[in-house]
Amino acid sequence: MSPRFGSPGAAPASVGRVVARLGAALGVGVAVLGPGAGRALGHGPVPPEPPTLVNLALGWSFEPALVLPLVLTAWLWIRAVRQVNRAHPANTVPRRRSVFFLAGLAAIAIALQSGIERYDTTLFSIHMVQHILLTLVAAPLMALGAPVTLLLRVASPAVRRRLILPVLHSRVLRIVSFPVVAWVALAAVMWGTHFSALFDVALENRFVHDLEHVLYLVAALLFWWPAVGLDPSPWRLSHPVRAFYVFLQMPQNTLLAVVILNAAAPLYLHYATLIRPWGPSALLDQQMAGGIMWLAGDLLFIGAIGVIVAGWMRHEERQAARSERVADAELASIRIREARLAKRLADEGEGR
Repeated sequence: MSPRFGSPGAAPASVGRVVARLGAALGVGVAVLGPGAGRALGHGPVPPEPPTLVNLALGWSFEPALVLPLVLTAWLWIRAVRQVNRAHPANTVPRRRSVFFLAGLAAIAIALQSGIERYDTTLFSIHMVQHILLTLVAAPLMALGAPVTLLLRVASPAVRRRLILPVLHSRVLRIVSFPVVAWVALAAVMWGTHFSALFDVALENRFVHDLEHVLYLVAALLFWWPAVGLDPSPWRLSHPVRAFYVFLQMPQNTLLAVVILNAAAPLYLHYATLIRPWGPSALLDQQMAGGIMWLAGDLLFIGAIGVIVAGWMRHEERQAARSERVADAELASIRIREARLAKRLADEGEGR
């Protein structure tokens, strides 16, 4: 009989041998610790009280390694926007793009610095909220800000020619940004992290946990780049293809959520052996995580598809209006030529 997920030695064969052994060793270590294993080794002890809306909203921590890059990115964004607006007052950066991009940075901060981060290694359901914020909220919001476009506009011609454009036209970027590759990458990251020893290792090791978050965010940014379609890209998708591209991601996300929801036993040794005096059982918490992933994921994907379809409709309206203007201009030109011809014929008739 094959071992259950979450038991020692349960790492799938598809995961590298090193990761499998590391997961098995970690499982033995937690088992030996016994009652002393009731803590998230990478993030400190289990919080003494259950999560509430108040402590989730107000229980912020300020990790300089995360806060400083976020603040620096926000400052650089605002500075770049002001520089472009000064240089091109007739073609400024749309304000909504700054709102979207800064909201994406705020979503990252909420996921990784608010009270959510305090409980992410204690409750799988809270951990799932964190991952949804990174992949389905922060990433599309940042893509809606069109950061590549802003970078191209603020850079000098020499920097664009020597650095930015060669990267955008590079073979590596063409491969990783290819929509099929980006779609598969996000799906592979989601399934690979949830059904391998990496998930348990990340819950026990702070560095691996942070690396997992980077992996989620990068894969999500690659996925949403062609879906949003505002930034220049080696690959351009039409609006109907964008909607279909996002729609196809929804069933695989739902399937992953259903698998987690219907698992008969805890999938992760960390949560199964964690001792806390409050909250749901490890299995019920896991079922809550699956439900959150299913419901929130479907709602966010449907919302994204709705936004793409609305953009498609606006695009068609602009195209129709542009075609009407061209047709009107051509008709006016024809009428002018007809009037000139009629006048010339009249003049010739009078000359006879």
